Amino acid sequence: MNDGQAQTRIWDWTVRLFHWLIVLIVPALWWTADQGLMDWHKRLGLTMFALLLFRLTWGVVGTWTARFLPMLRQLLSLPSYLKNLVAGNHEPSFGHSPLGTLSVIALLGLLSVQVTTGLFSVDVDGLESGPLATLVAFKTGRELADIHELNFDLLVIFIALHISAIAVYRWLFKNDLIRPMVTGMRSDIQAPTTIVVHVWELAIGIAVALAGVYGVTRLG
Repeated sequence: MNDGQAQTRIWDWTVRLFHWLIVLIVPALWWTADQGLMDWHKRLGLTMFALLLFRLTWGVVGTWTARFLPMLRQLLSLPSYLKNLVAGNHEPSFGHSPLGTLSVIALLGLLSVQVTTGLFSVDVDGLESGPLATLVAFKTGRELADIHELNFDLLVIFIALHISAIAVYRWLFKNDLIRPMVTGMRSDIQAPTTIVVHVWELAIGIAVALAGVYGVTRLG
């Protein structure tokens, strides 16, 4: 990237914050579970729940590159995108590329399954269970706990593939995906629209996240 060129904002600060918090929280969730620190595991799980609710809401009301509809439209160009990649041709995208869109769908899907099953999971002795475990039968809670463990393995595999893809884009296509996720800016593309976080949009996302966590704690 040439720092002397004009910079284009492609990611708002909420998208970047969500991304890096996920990077921190996922291993922390694994470590707290592995060490038997279930109180902290539950706190981190509720934090992840709030982040997911915010991100899903932000995908509807947020900035253009964060919204799901433009991302889904990108999937229409997936065949030609893959064809160009195989041919060694790659142009940076304003926002998520078609493959990037699939990555977002996979990540949000896996995280949603992980959080949801965690909320209702029941351990073997029934002592360390999710905050909503009392709403389901013991057998159902145990089945959800098994899915919770299996899904985490799938999440780890996805993360490994995601990191590998970032490396391939960096070294094969000379496309640095990490720096824009830190700064929010690129200098090698033109922006068709302005990326601005509006207070009312932010308020909606935060309200949904807080309402969700409040509802879980009340039901639990």
